[in-house]
Amino acid sequence: MQISRRSIAVLIPLSVLAASAFALSLDDLTNKDASGGLKAALETGSSQAVSKLGADGGFLNNDKVRIPLPKILEQARPILKMTGKGQQLDDLVVQMNHAAEAAVPMAKPLLLEAVKSMTVTDAKNILTGGETSVTDFFRGKTQDKLAVQFLPVVKKVTDKSGLATKYNAAMNLAPKIGVIAKDQATVEGYVTQRALDGLYTMIAEEEKAIRADPLGTGSKLIGKVFGALK
Repeated sequence: MQISRRSIAVLIPLSVLAASAFALSLDDLTNKDASGGLKAALETGSSQAVSKLGADGGFLNNDKVRIPLPKILEQARPILKMTGKGQQLDDLVVQMNHAAEAAVPMAKPLLLEAVKSMTVTDAKNILTGGETSVTDFFRGKTQDKLAVQFLPVVKKVTDKSGLATKYNAAMNLAPKIGVIAKDQATVEGYVTQRALDGLYTMIAEEEKAIRADPLGTGSKLIGKVFGALK
């Protein structure tokens, strides 16, 4: 079937109009609703991540964020177990994870502060970014500050429990099979970094859940913003 020039002349403006209407509605959504919707999503995701990780077993019982032994100790585990040090290593893992659980609740104020400081540019980057754009935003805004805040809290826990002494003793027991990485030199430094990694991992999980089912959050604004991106 042939299409007349007149039909083409009608169809082209209609297609352009439809595209323009979609772009306009997206721009309109971005300008009017995106900021509020994104802030609600960021507050929801970050608060839930902190709540889950800060609970007893929040790190220890979650395979996605559980803090393992430093690589050098894990490599030495078979030899250390043969010398009767296996239980000491297991205890070390438990206490490191509990130290992270104690530190993570401190993240909430800084995460919420980051949300409040979100600019229009930040909002657009999140809207047009990938599946982890929310997480990338938080990491960029809070990682350095959180590291400073986490470290003394973790150190207080490790000092009180004698974890630092146990960690250093375990490190000394490990055969010289490699150079100890800088971030693993002290237990507080190692736990702080892994706690941060775990926090952003869980924020990413919450972000994916919100993107997959924005209406499931119970927030109409979140549903409107993220639903429009599907």
